[in-house]
Amino acid sequence: MAEDLGVPGRLPAHFTTPGSSSFVEFLSAAAPAHDWSRLTLPEGTVAAPHGTTIVAVAHAGGVVMAGDRRATMGNLIAQRDIEKVFPADDLSCVGIAGTAGLAIEIVRLFQVELEHYEKLEGSTLSLEGKANRLSAMIRGNLGMAMQGLAVVPLYAGWDEDEGKGRIFSYDVTGGRYEEHGYHAVGSGSMFARSALKKRYHEDATQADAVALAVDALYDAADDDSATGGPDLTRKIWPIVMTVTAEGLHKLTDEAVEAVVQTVVDNRMTNPGG
Repeated sequence: MAEDLGVPGRLPAHFTTPGSSSFVEFLSAAAPAHDWSRLTLPEGTVAAPHGTTIVAVAHAGGVVMAGDRRATMGNLIAQRDIEKVFPADDLSCVGIAGTAGLAIEIVRLFQVELEHYEKLEGSTLSLEGKANRLSAMIRGNLGMAMQGLAVVPLYAGWDEDEGKGRIFSYDVTGGRYEEHGYHAVGSGSMFARSALKKRYHEDATQADAVALAVDALYDAADDDSATGGPDLTRKIWPIVMTVTAEGLHKLTDEAVEAVVQTVVDNRMTNPGG
């Protein structure tokens, strides 16, 4: 142990050597065995739970993100109540689609990355900078993605510089794209985006955006078997988060249930929405 530390009782050099404010870069240098981008898999396929559909809707006061609760593994439901929307920091959130285990690990690292930067620099990254950091982390997972373990997040937050909510999507290579108004990722995203395309309007309020997001998830579940609809018997509702200039807020189950019940009641007379 003394040999690794250099001098007994002192921290290793990588703890005291000046470097970048990136926690991911520090992790790669200090503990390369824990750097997920360096992991290699044996040949063959890996059966792992996958997250499915995430939607985001911008409105005049910020942005709303919602995700269904189902994780699938092949044709099986791996989990009925997985959480796929997480706070990234006080002014942004991230939703995951793709390989659930890797995606959740990347989100945790992203949360630490933003907090680490703030502690070292004494200020927060801009929303654009946060989106770029996430892009680099997704690019680090490219080797896994080529072996079928892709992670495709959706990122959204309040931009203090521009005074509005913004939405960013990604591809498996780390490509980052700004979306305008709304977007969806995951297996049911085609159906969710089609629903939002017809119903979205630029003067939507936050309440409108929440209802649009939940309604789009309902449409996704209606046509995509991997997307879970609201489970009325088990009382499992979508995870819904809002981000405004005041910060991030996760809607309570009771609040989401009220929105879901309105959507379900409307579908009783108009199943196609």
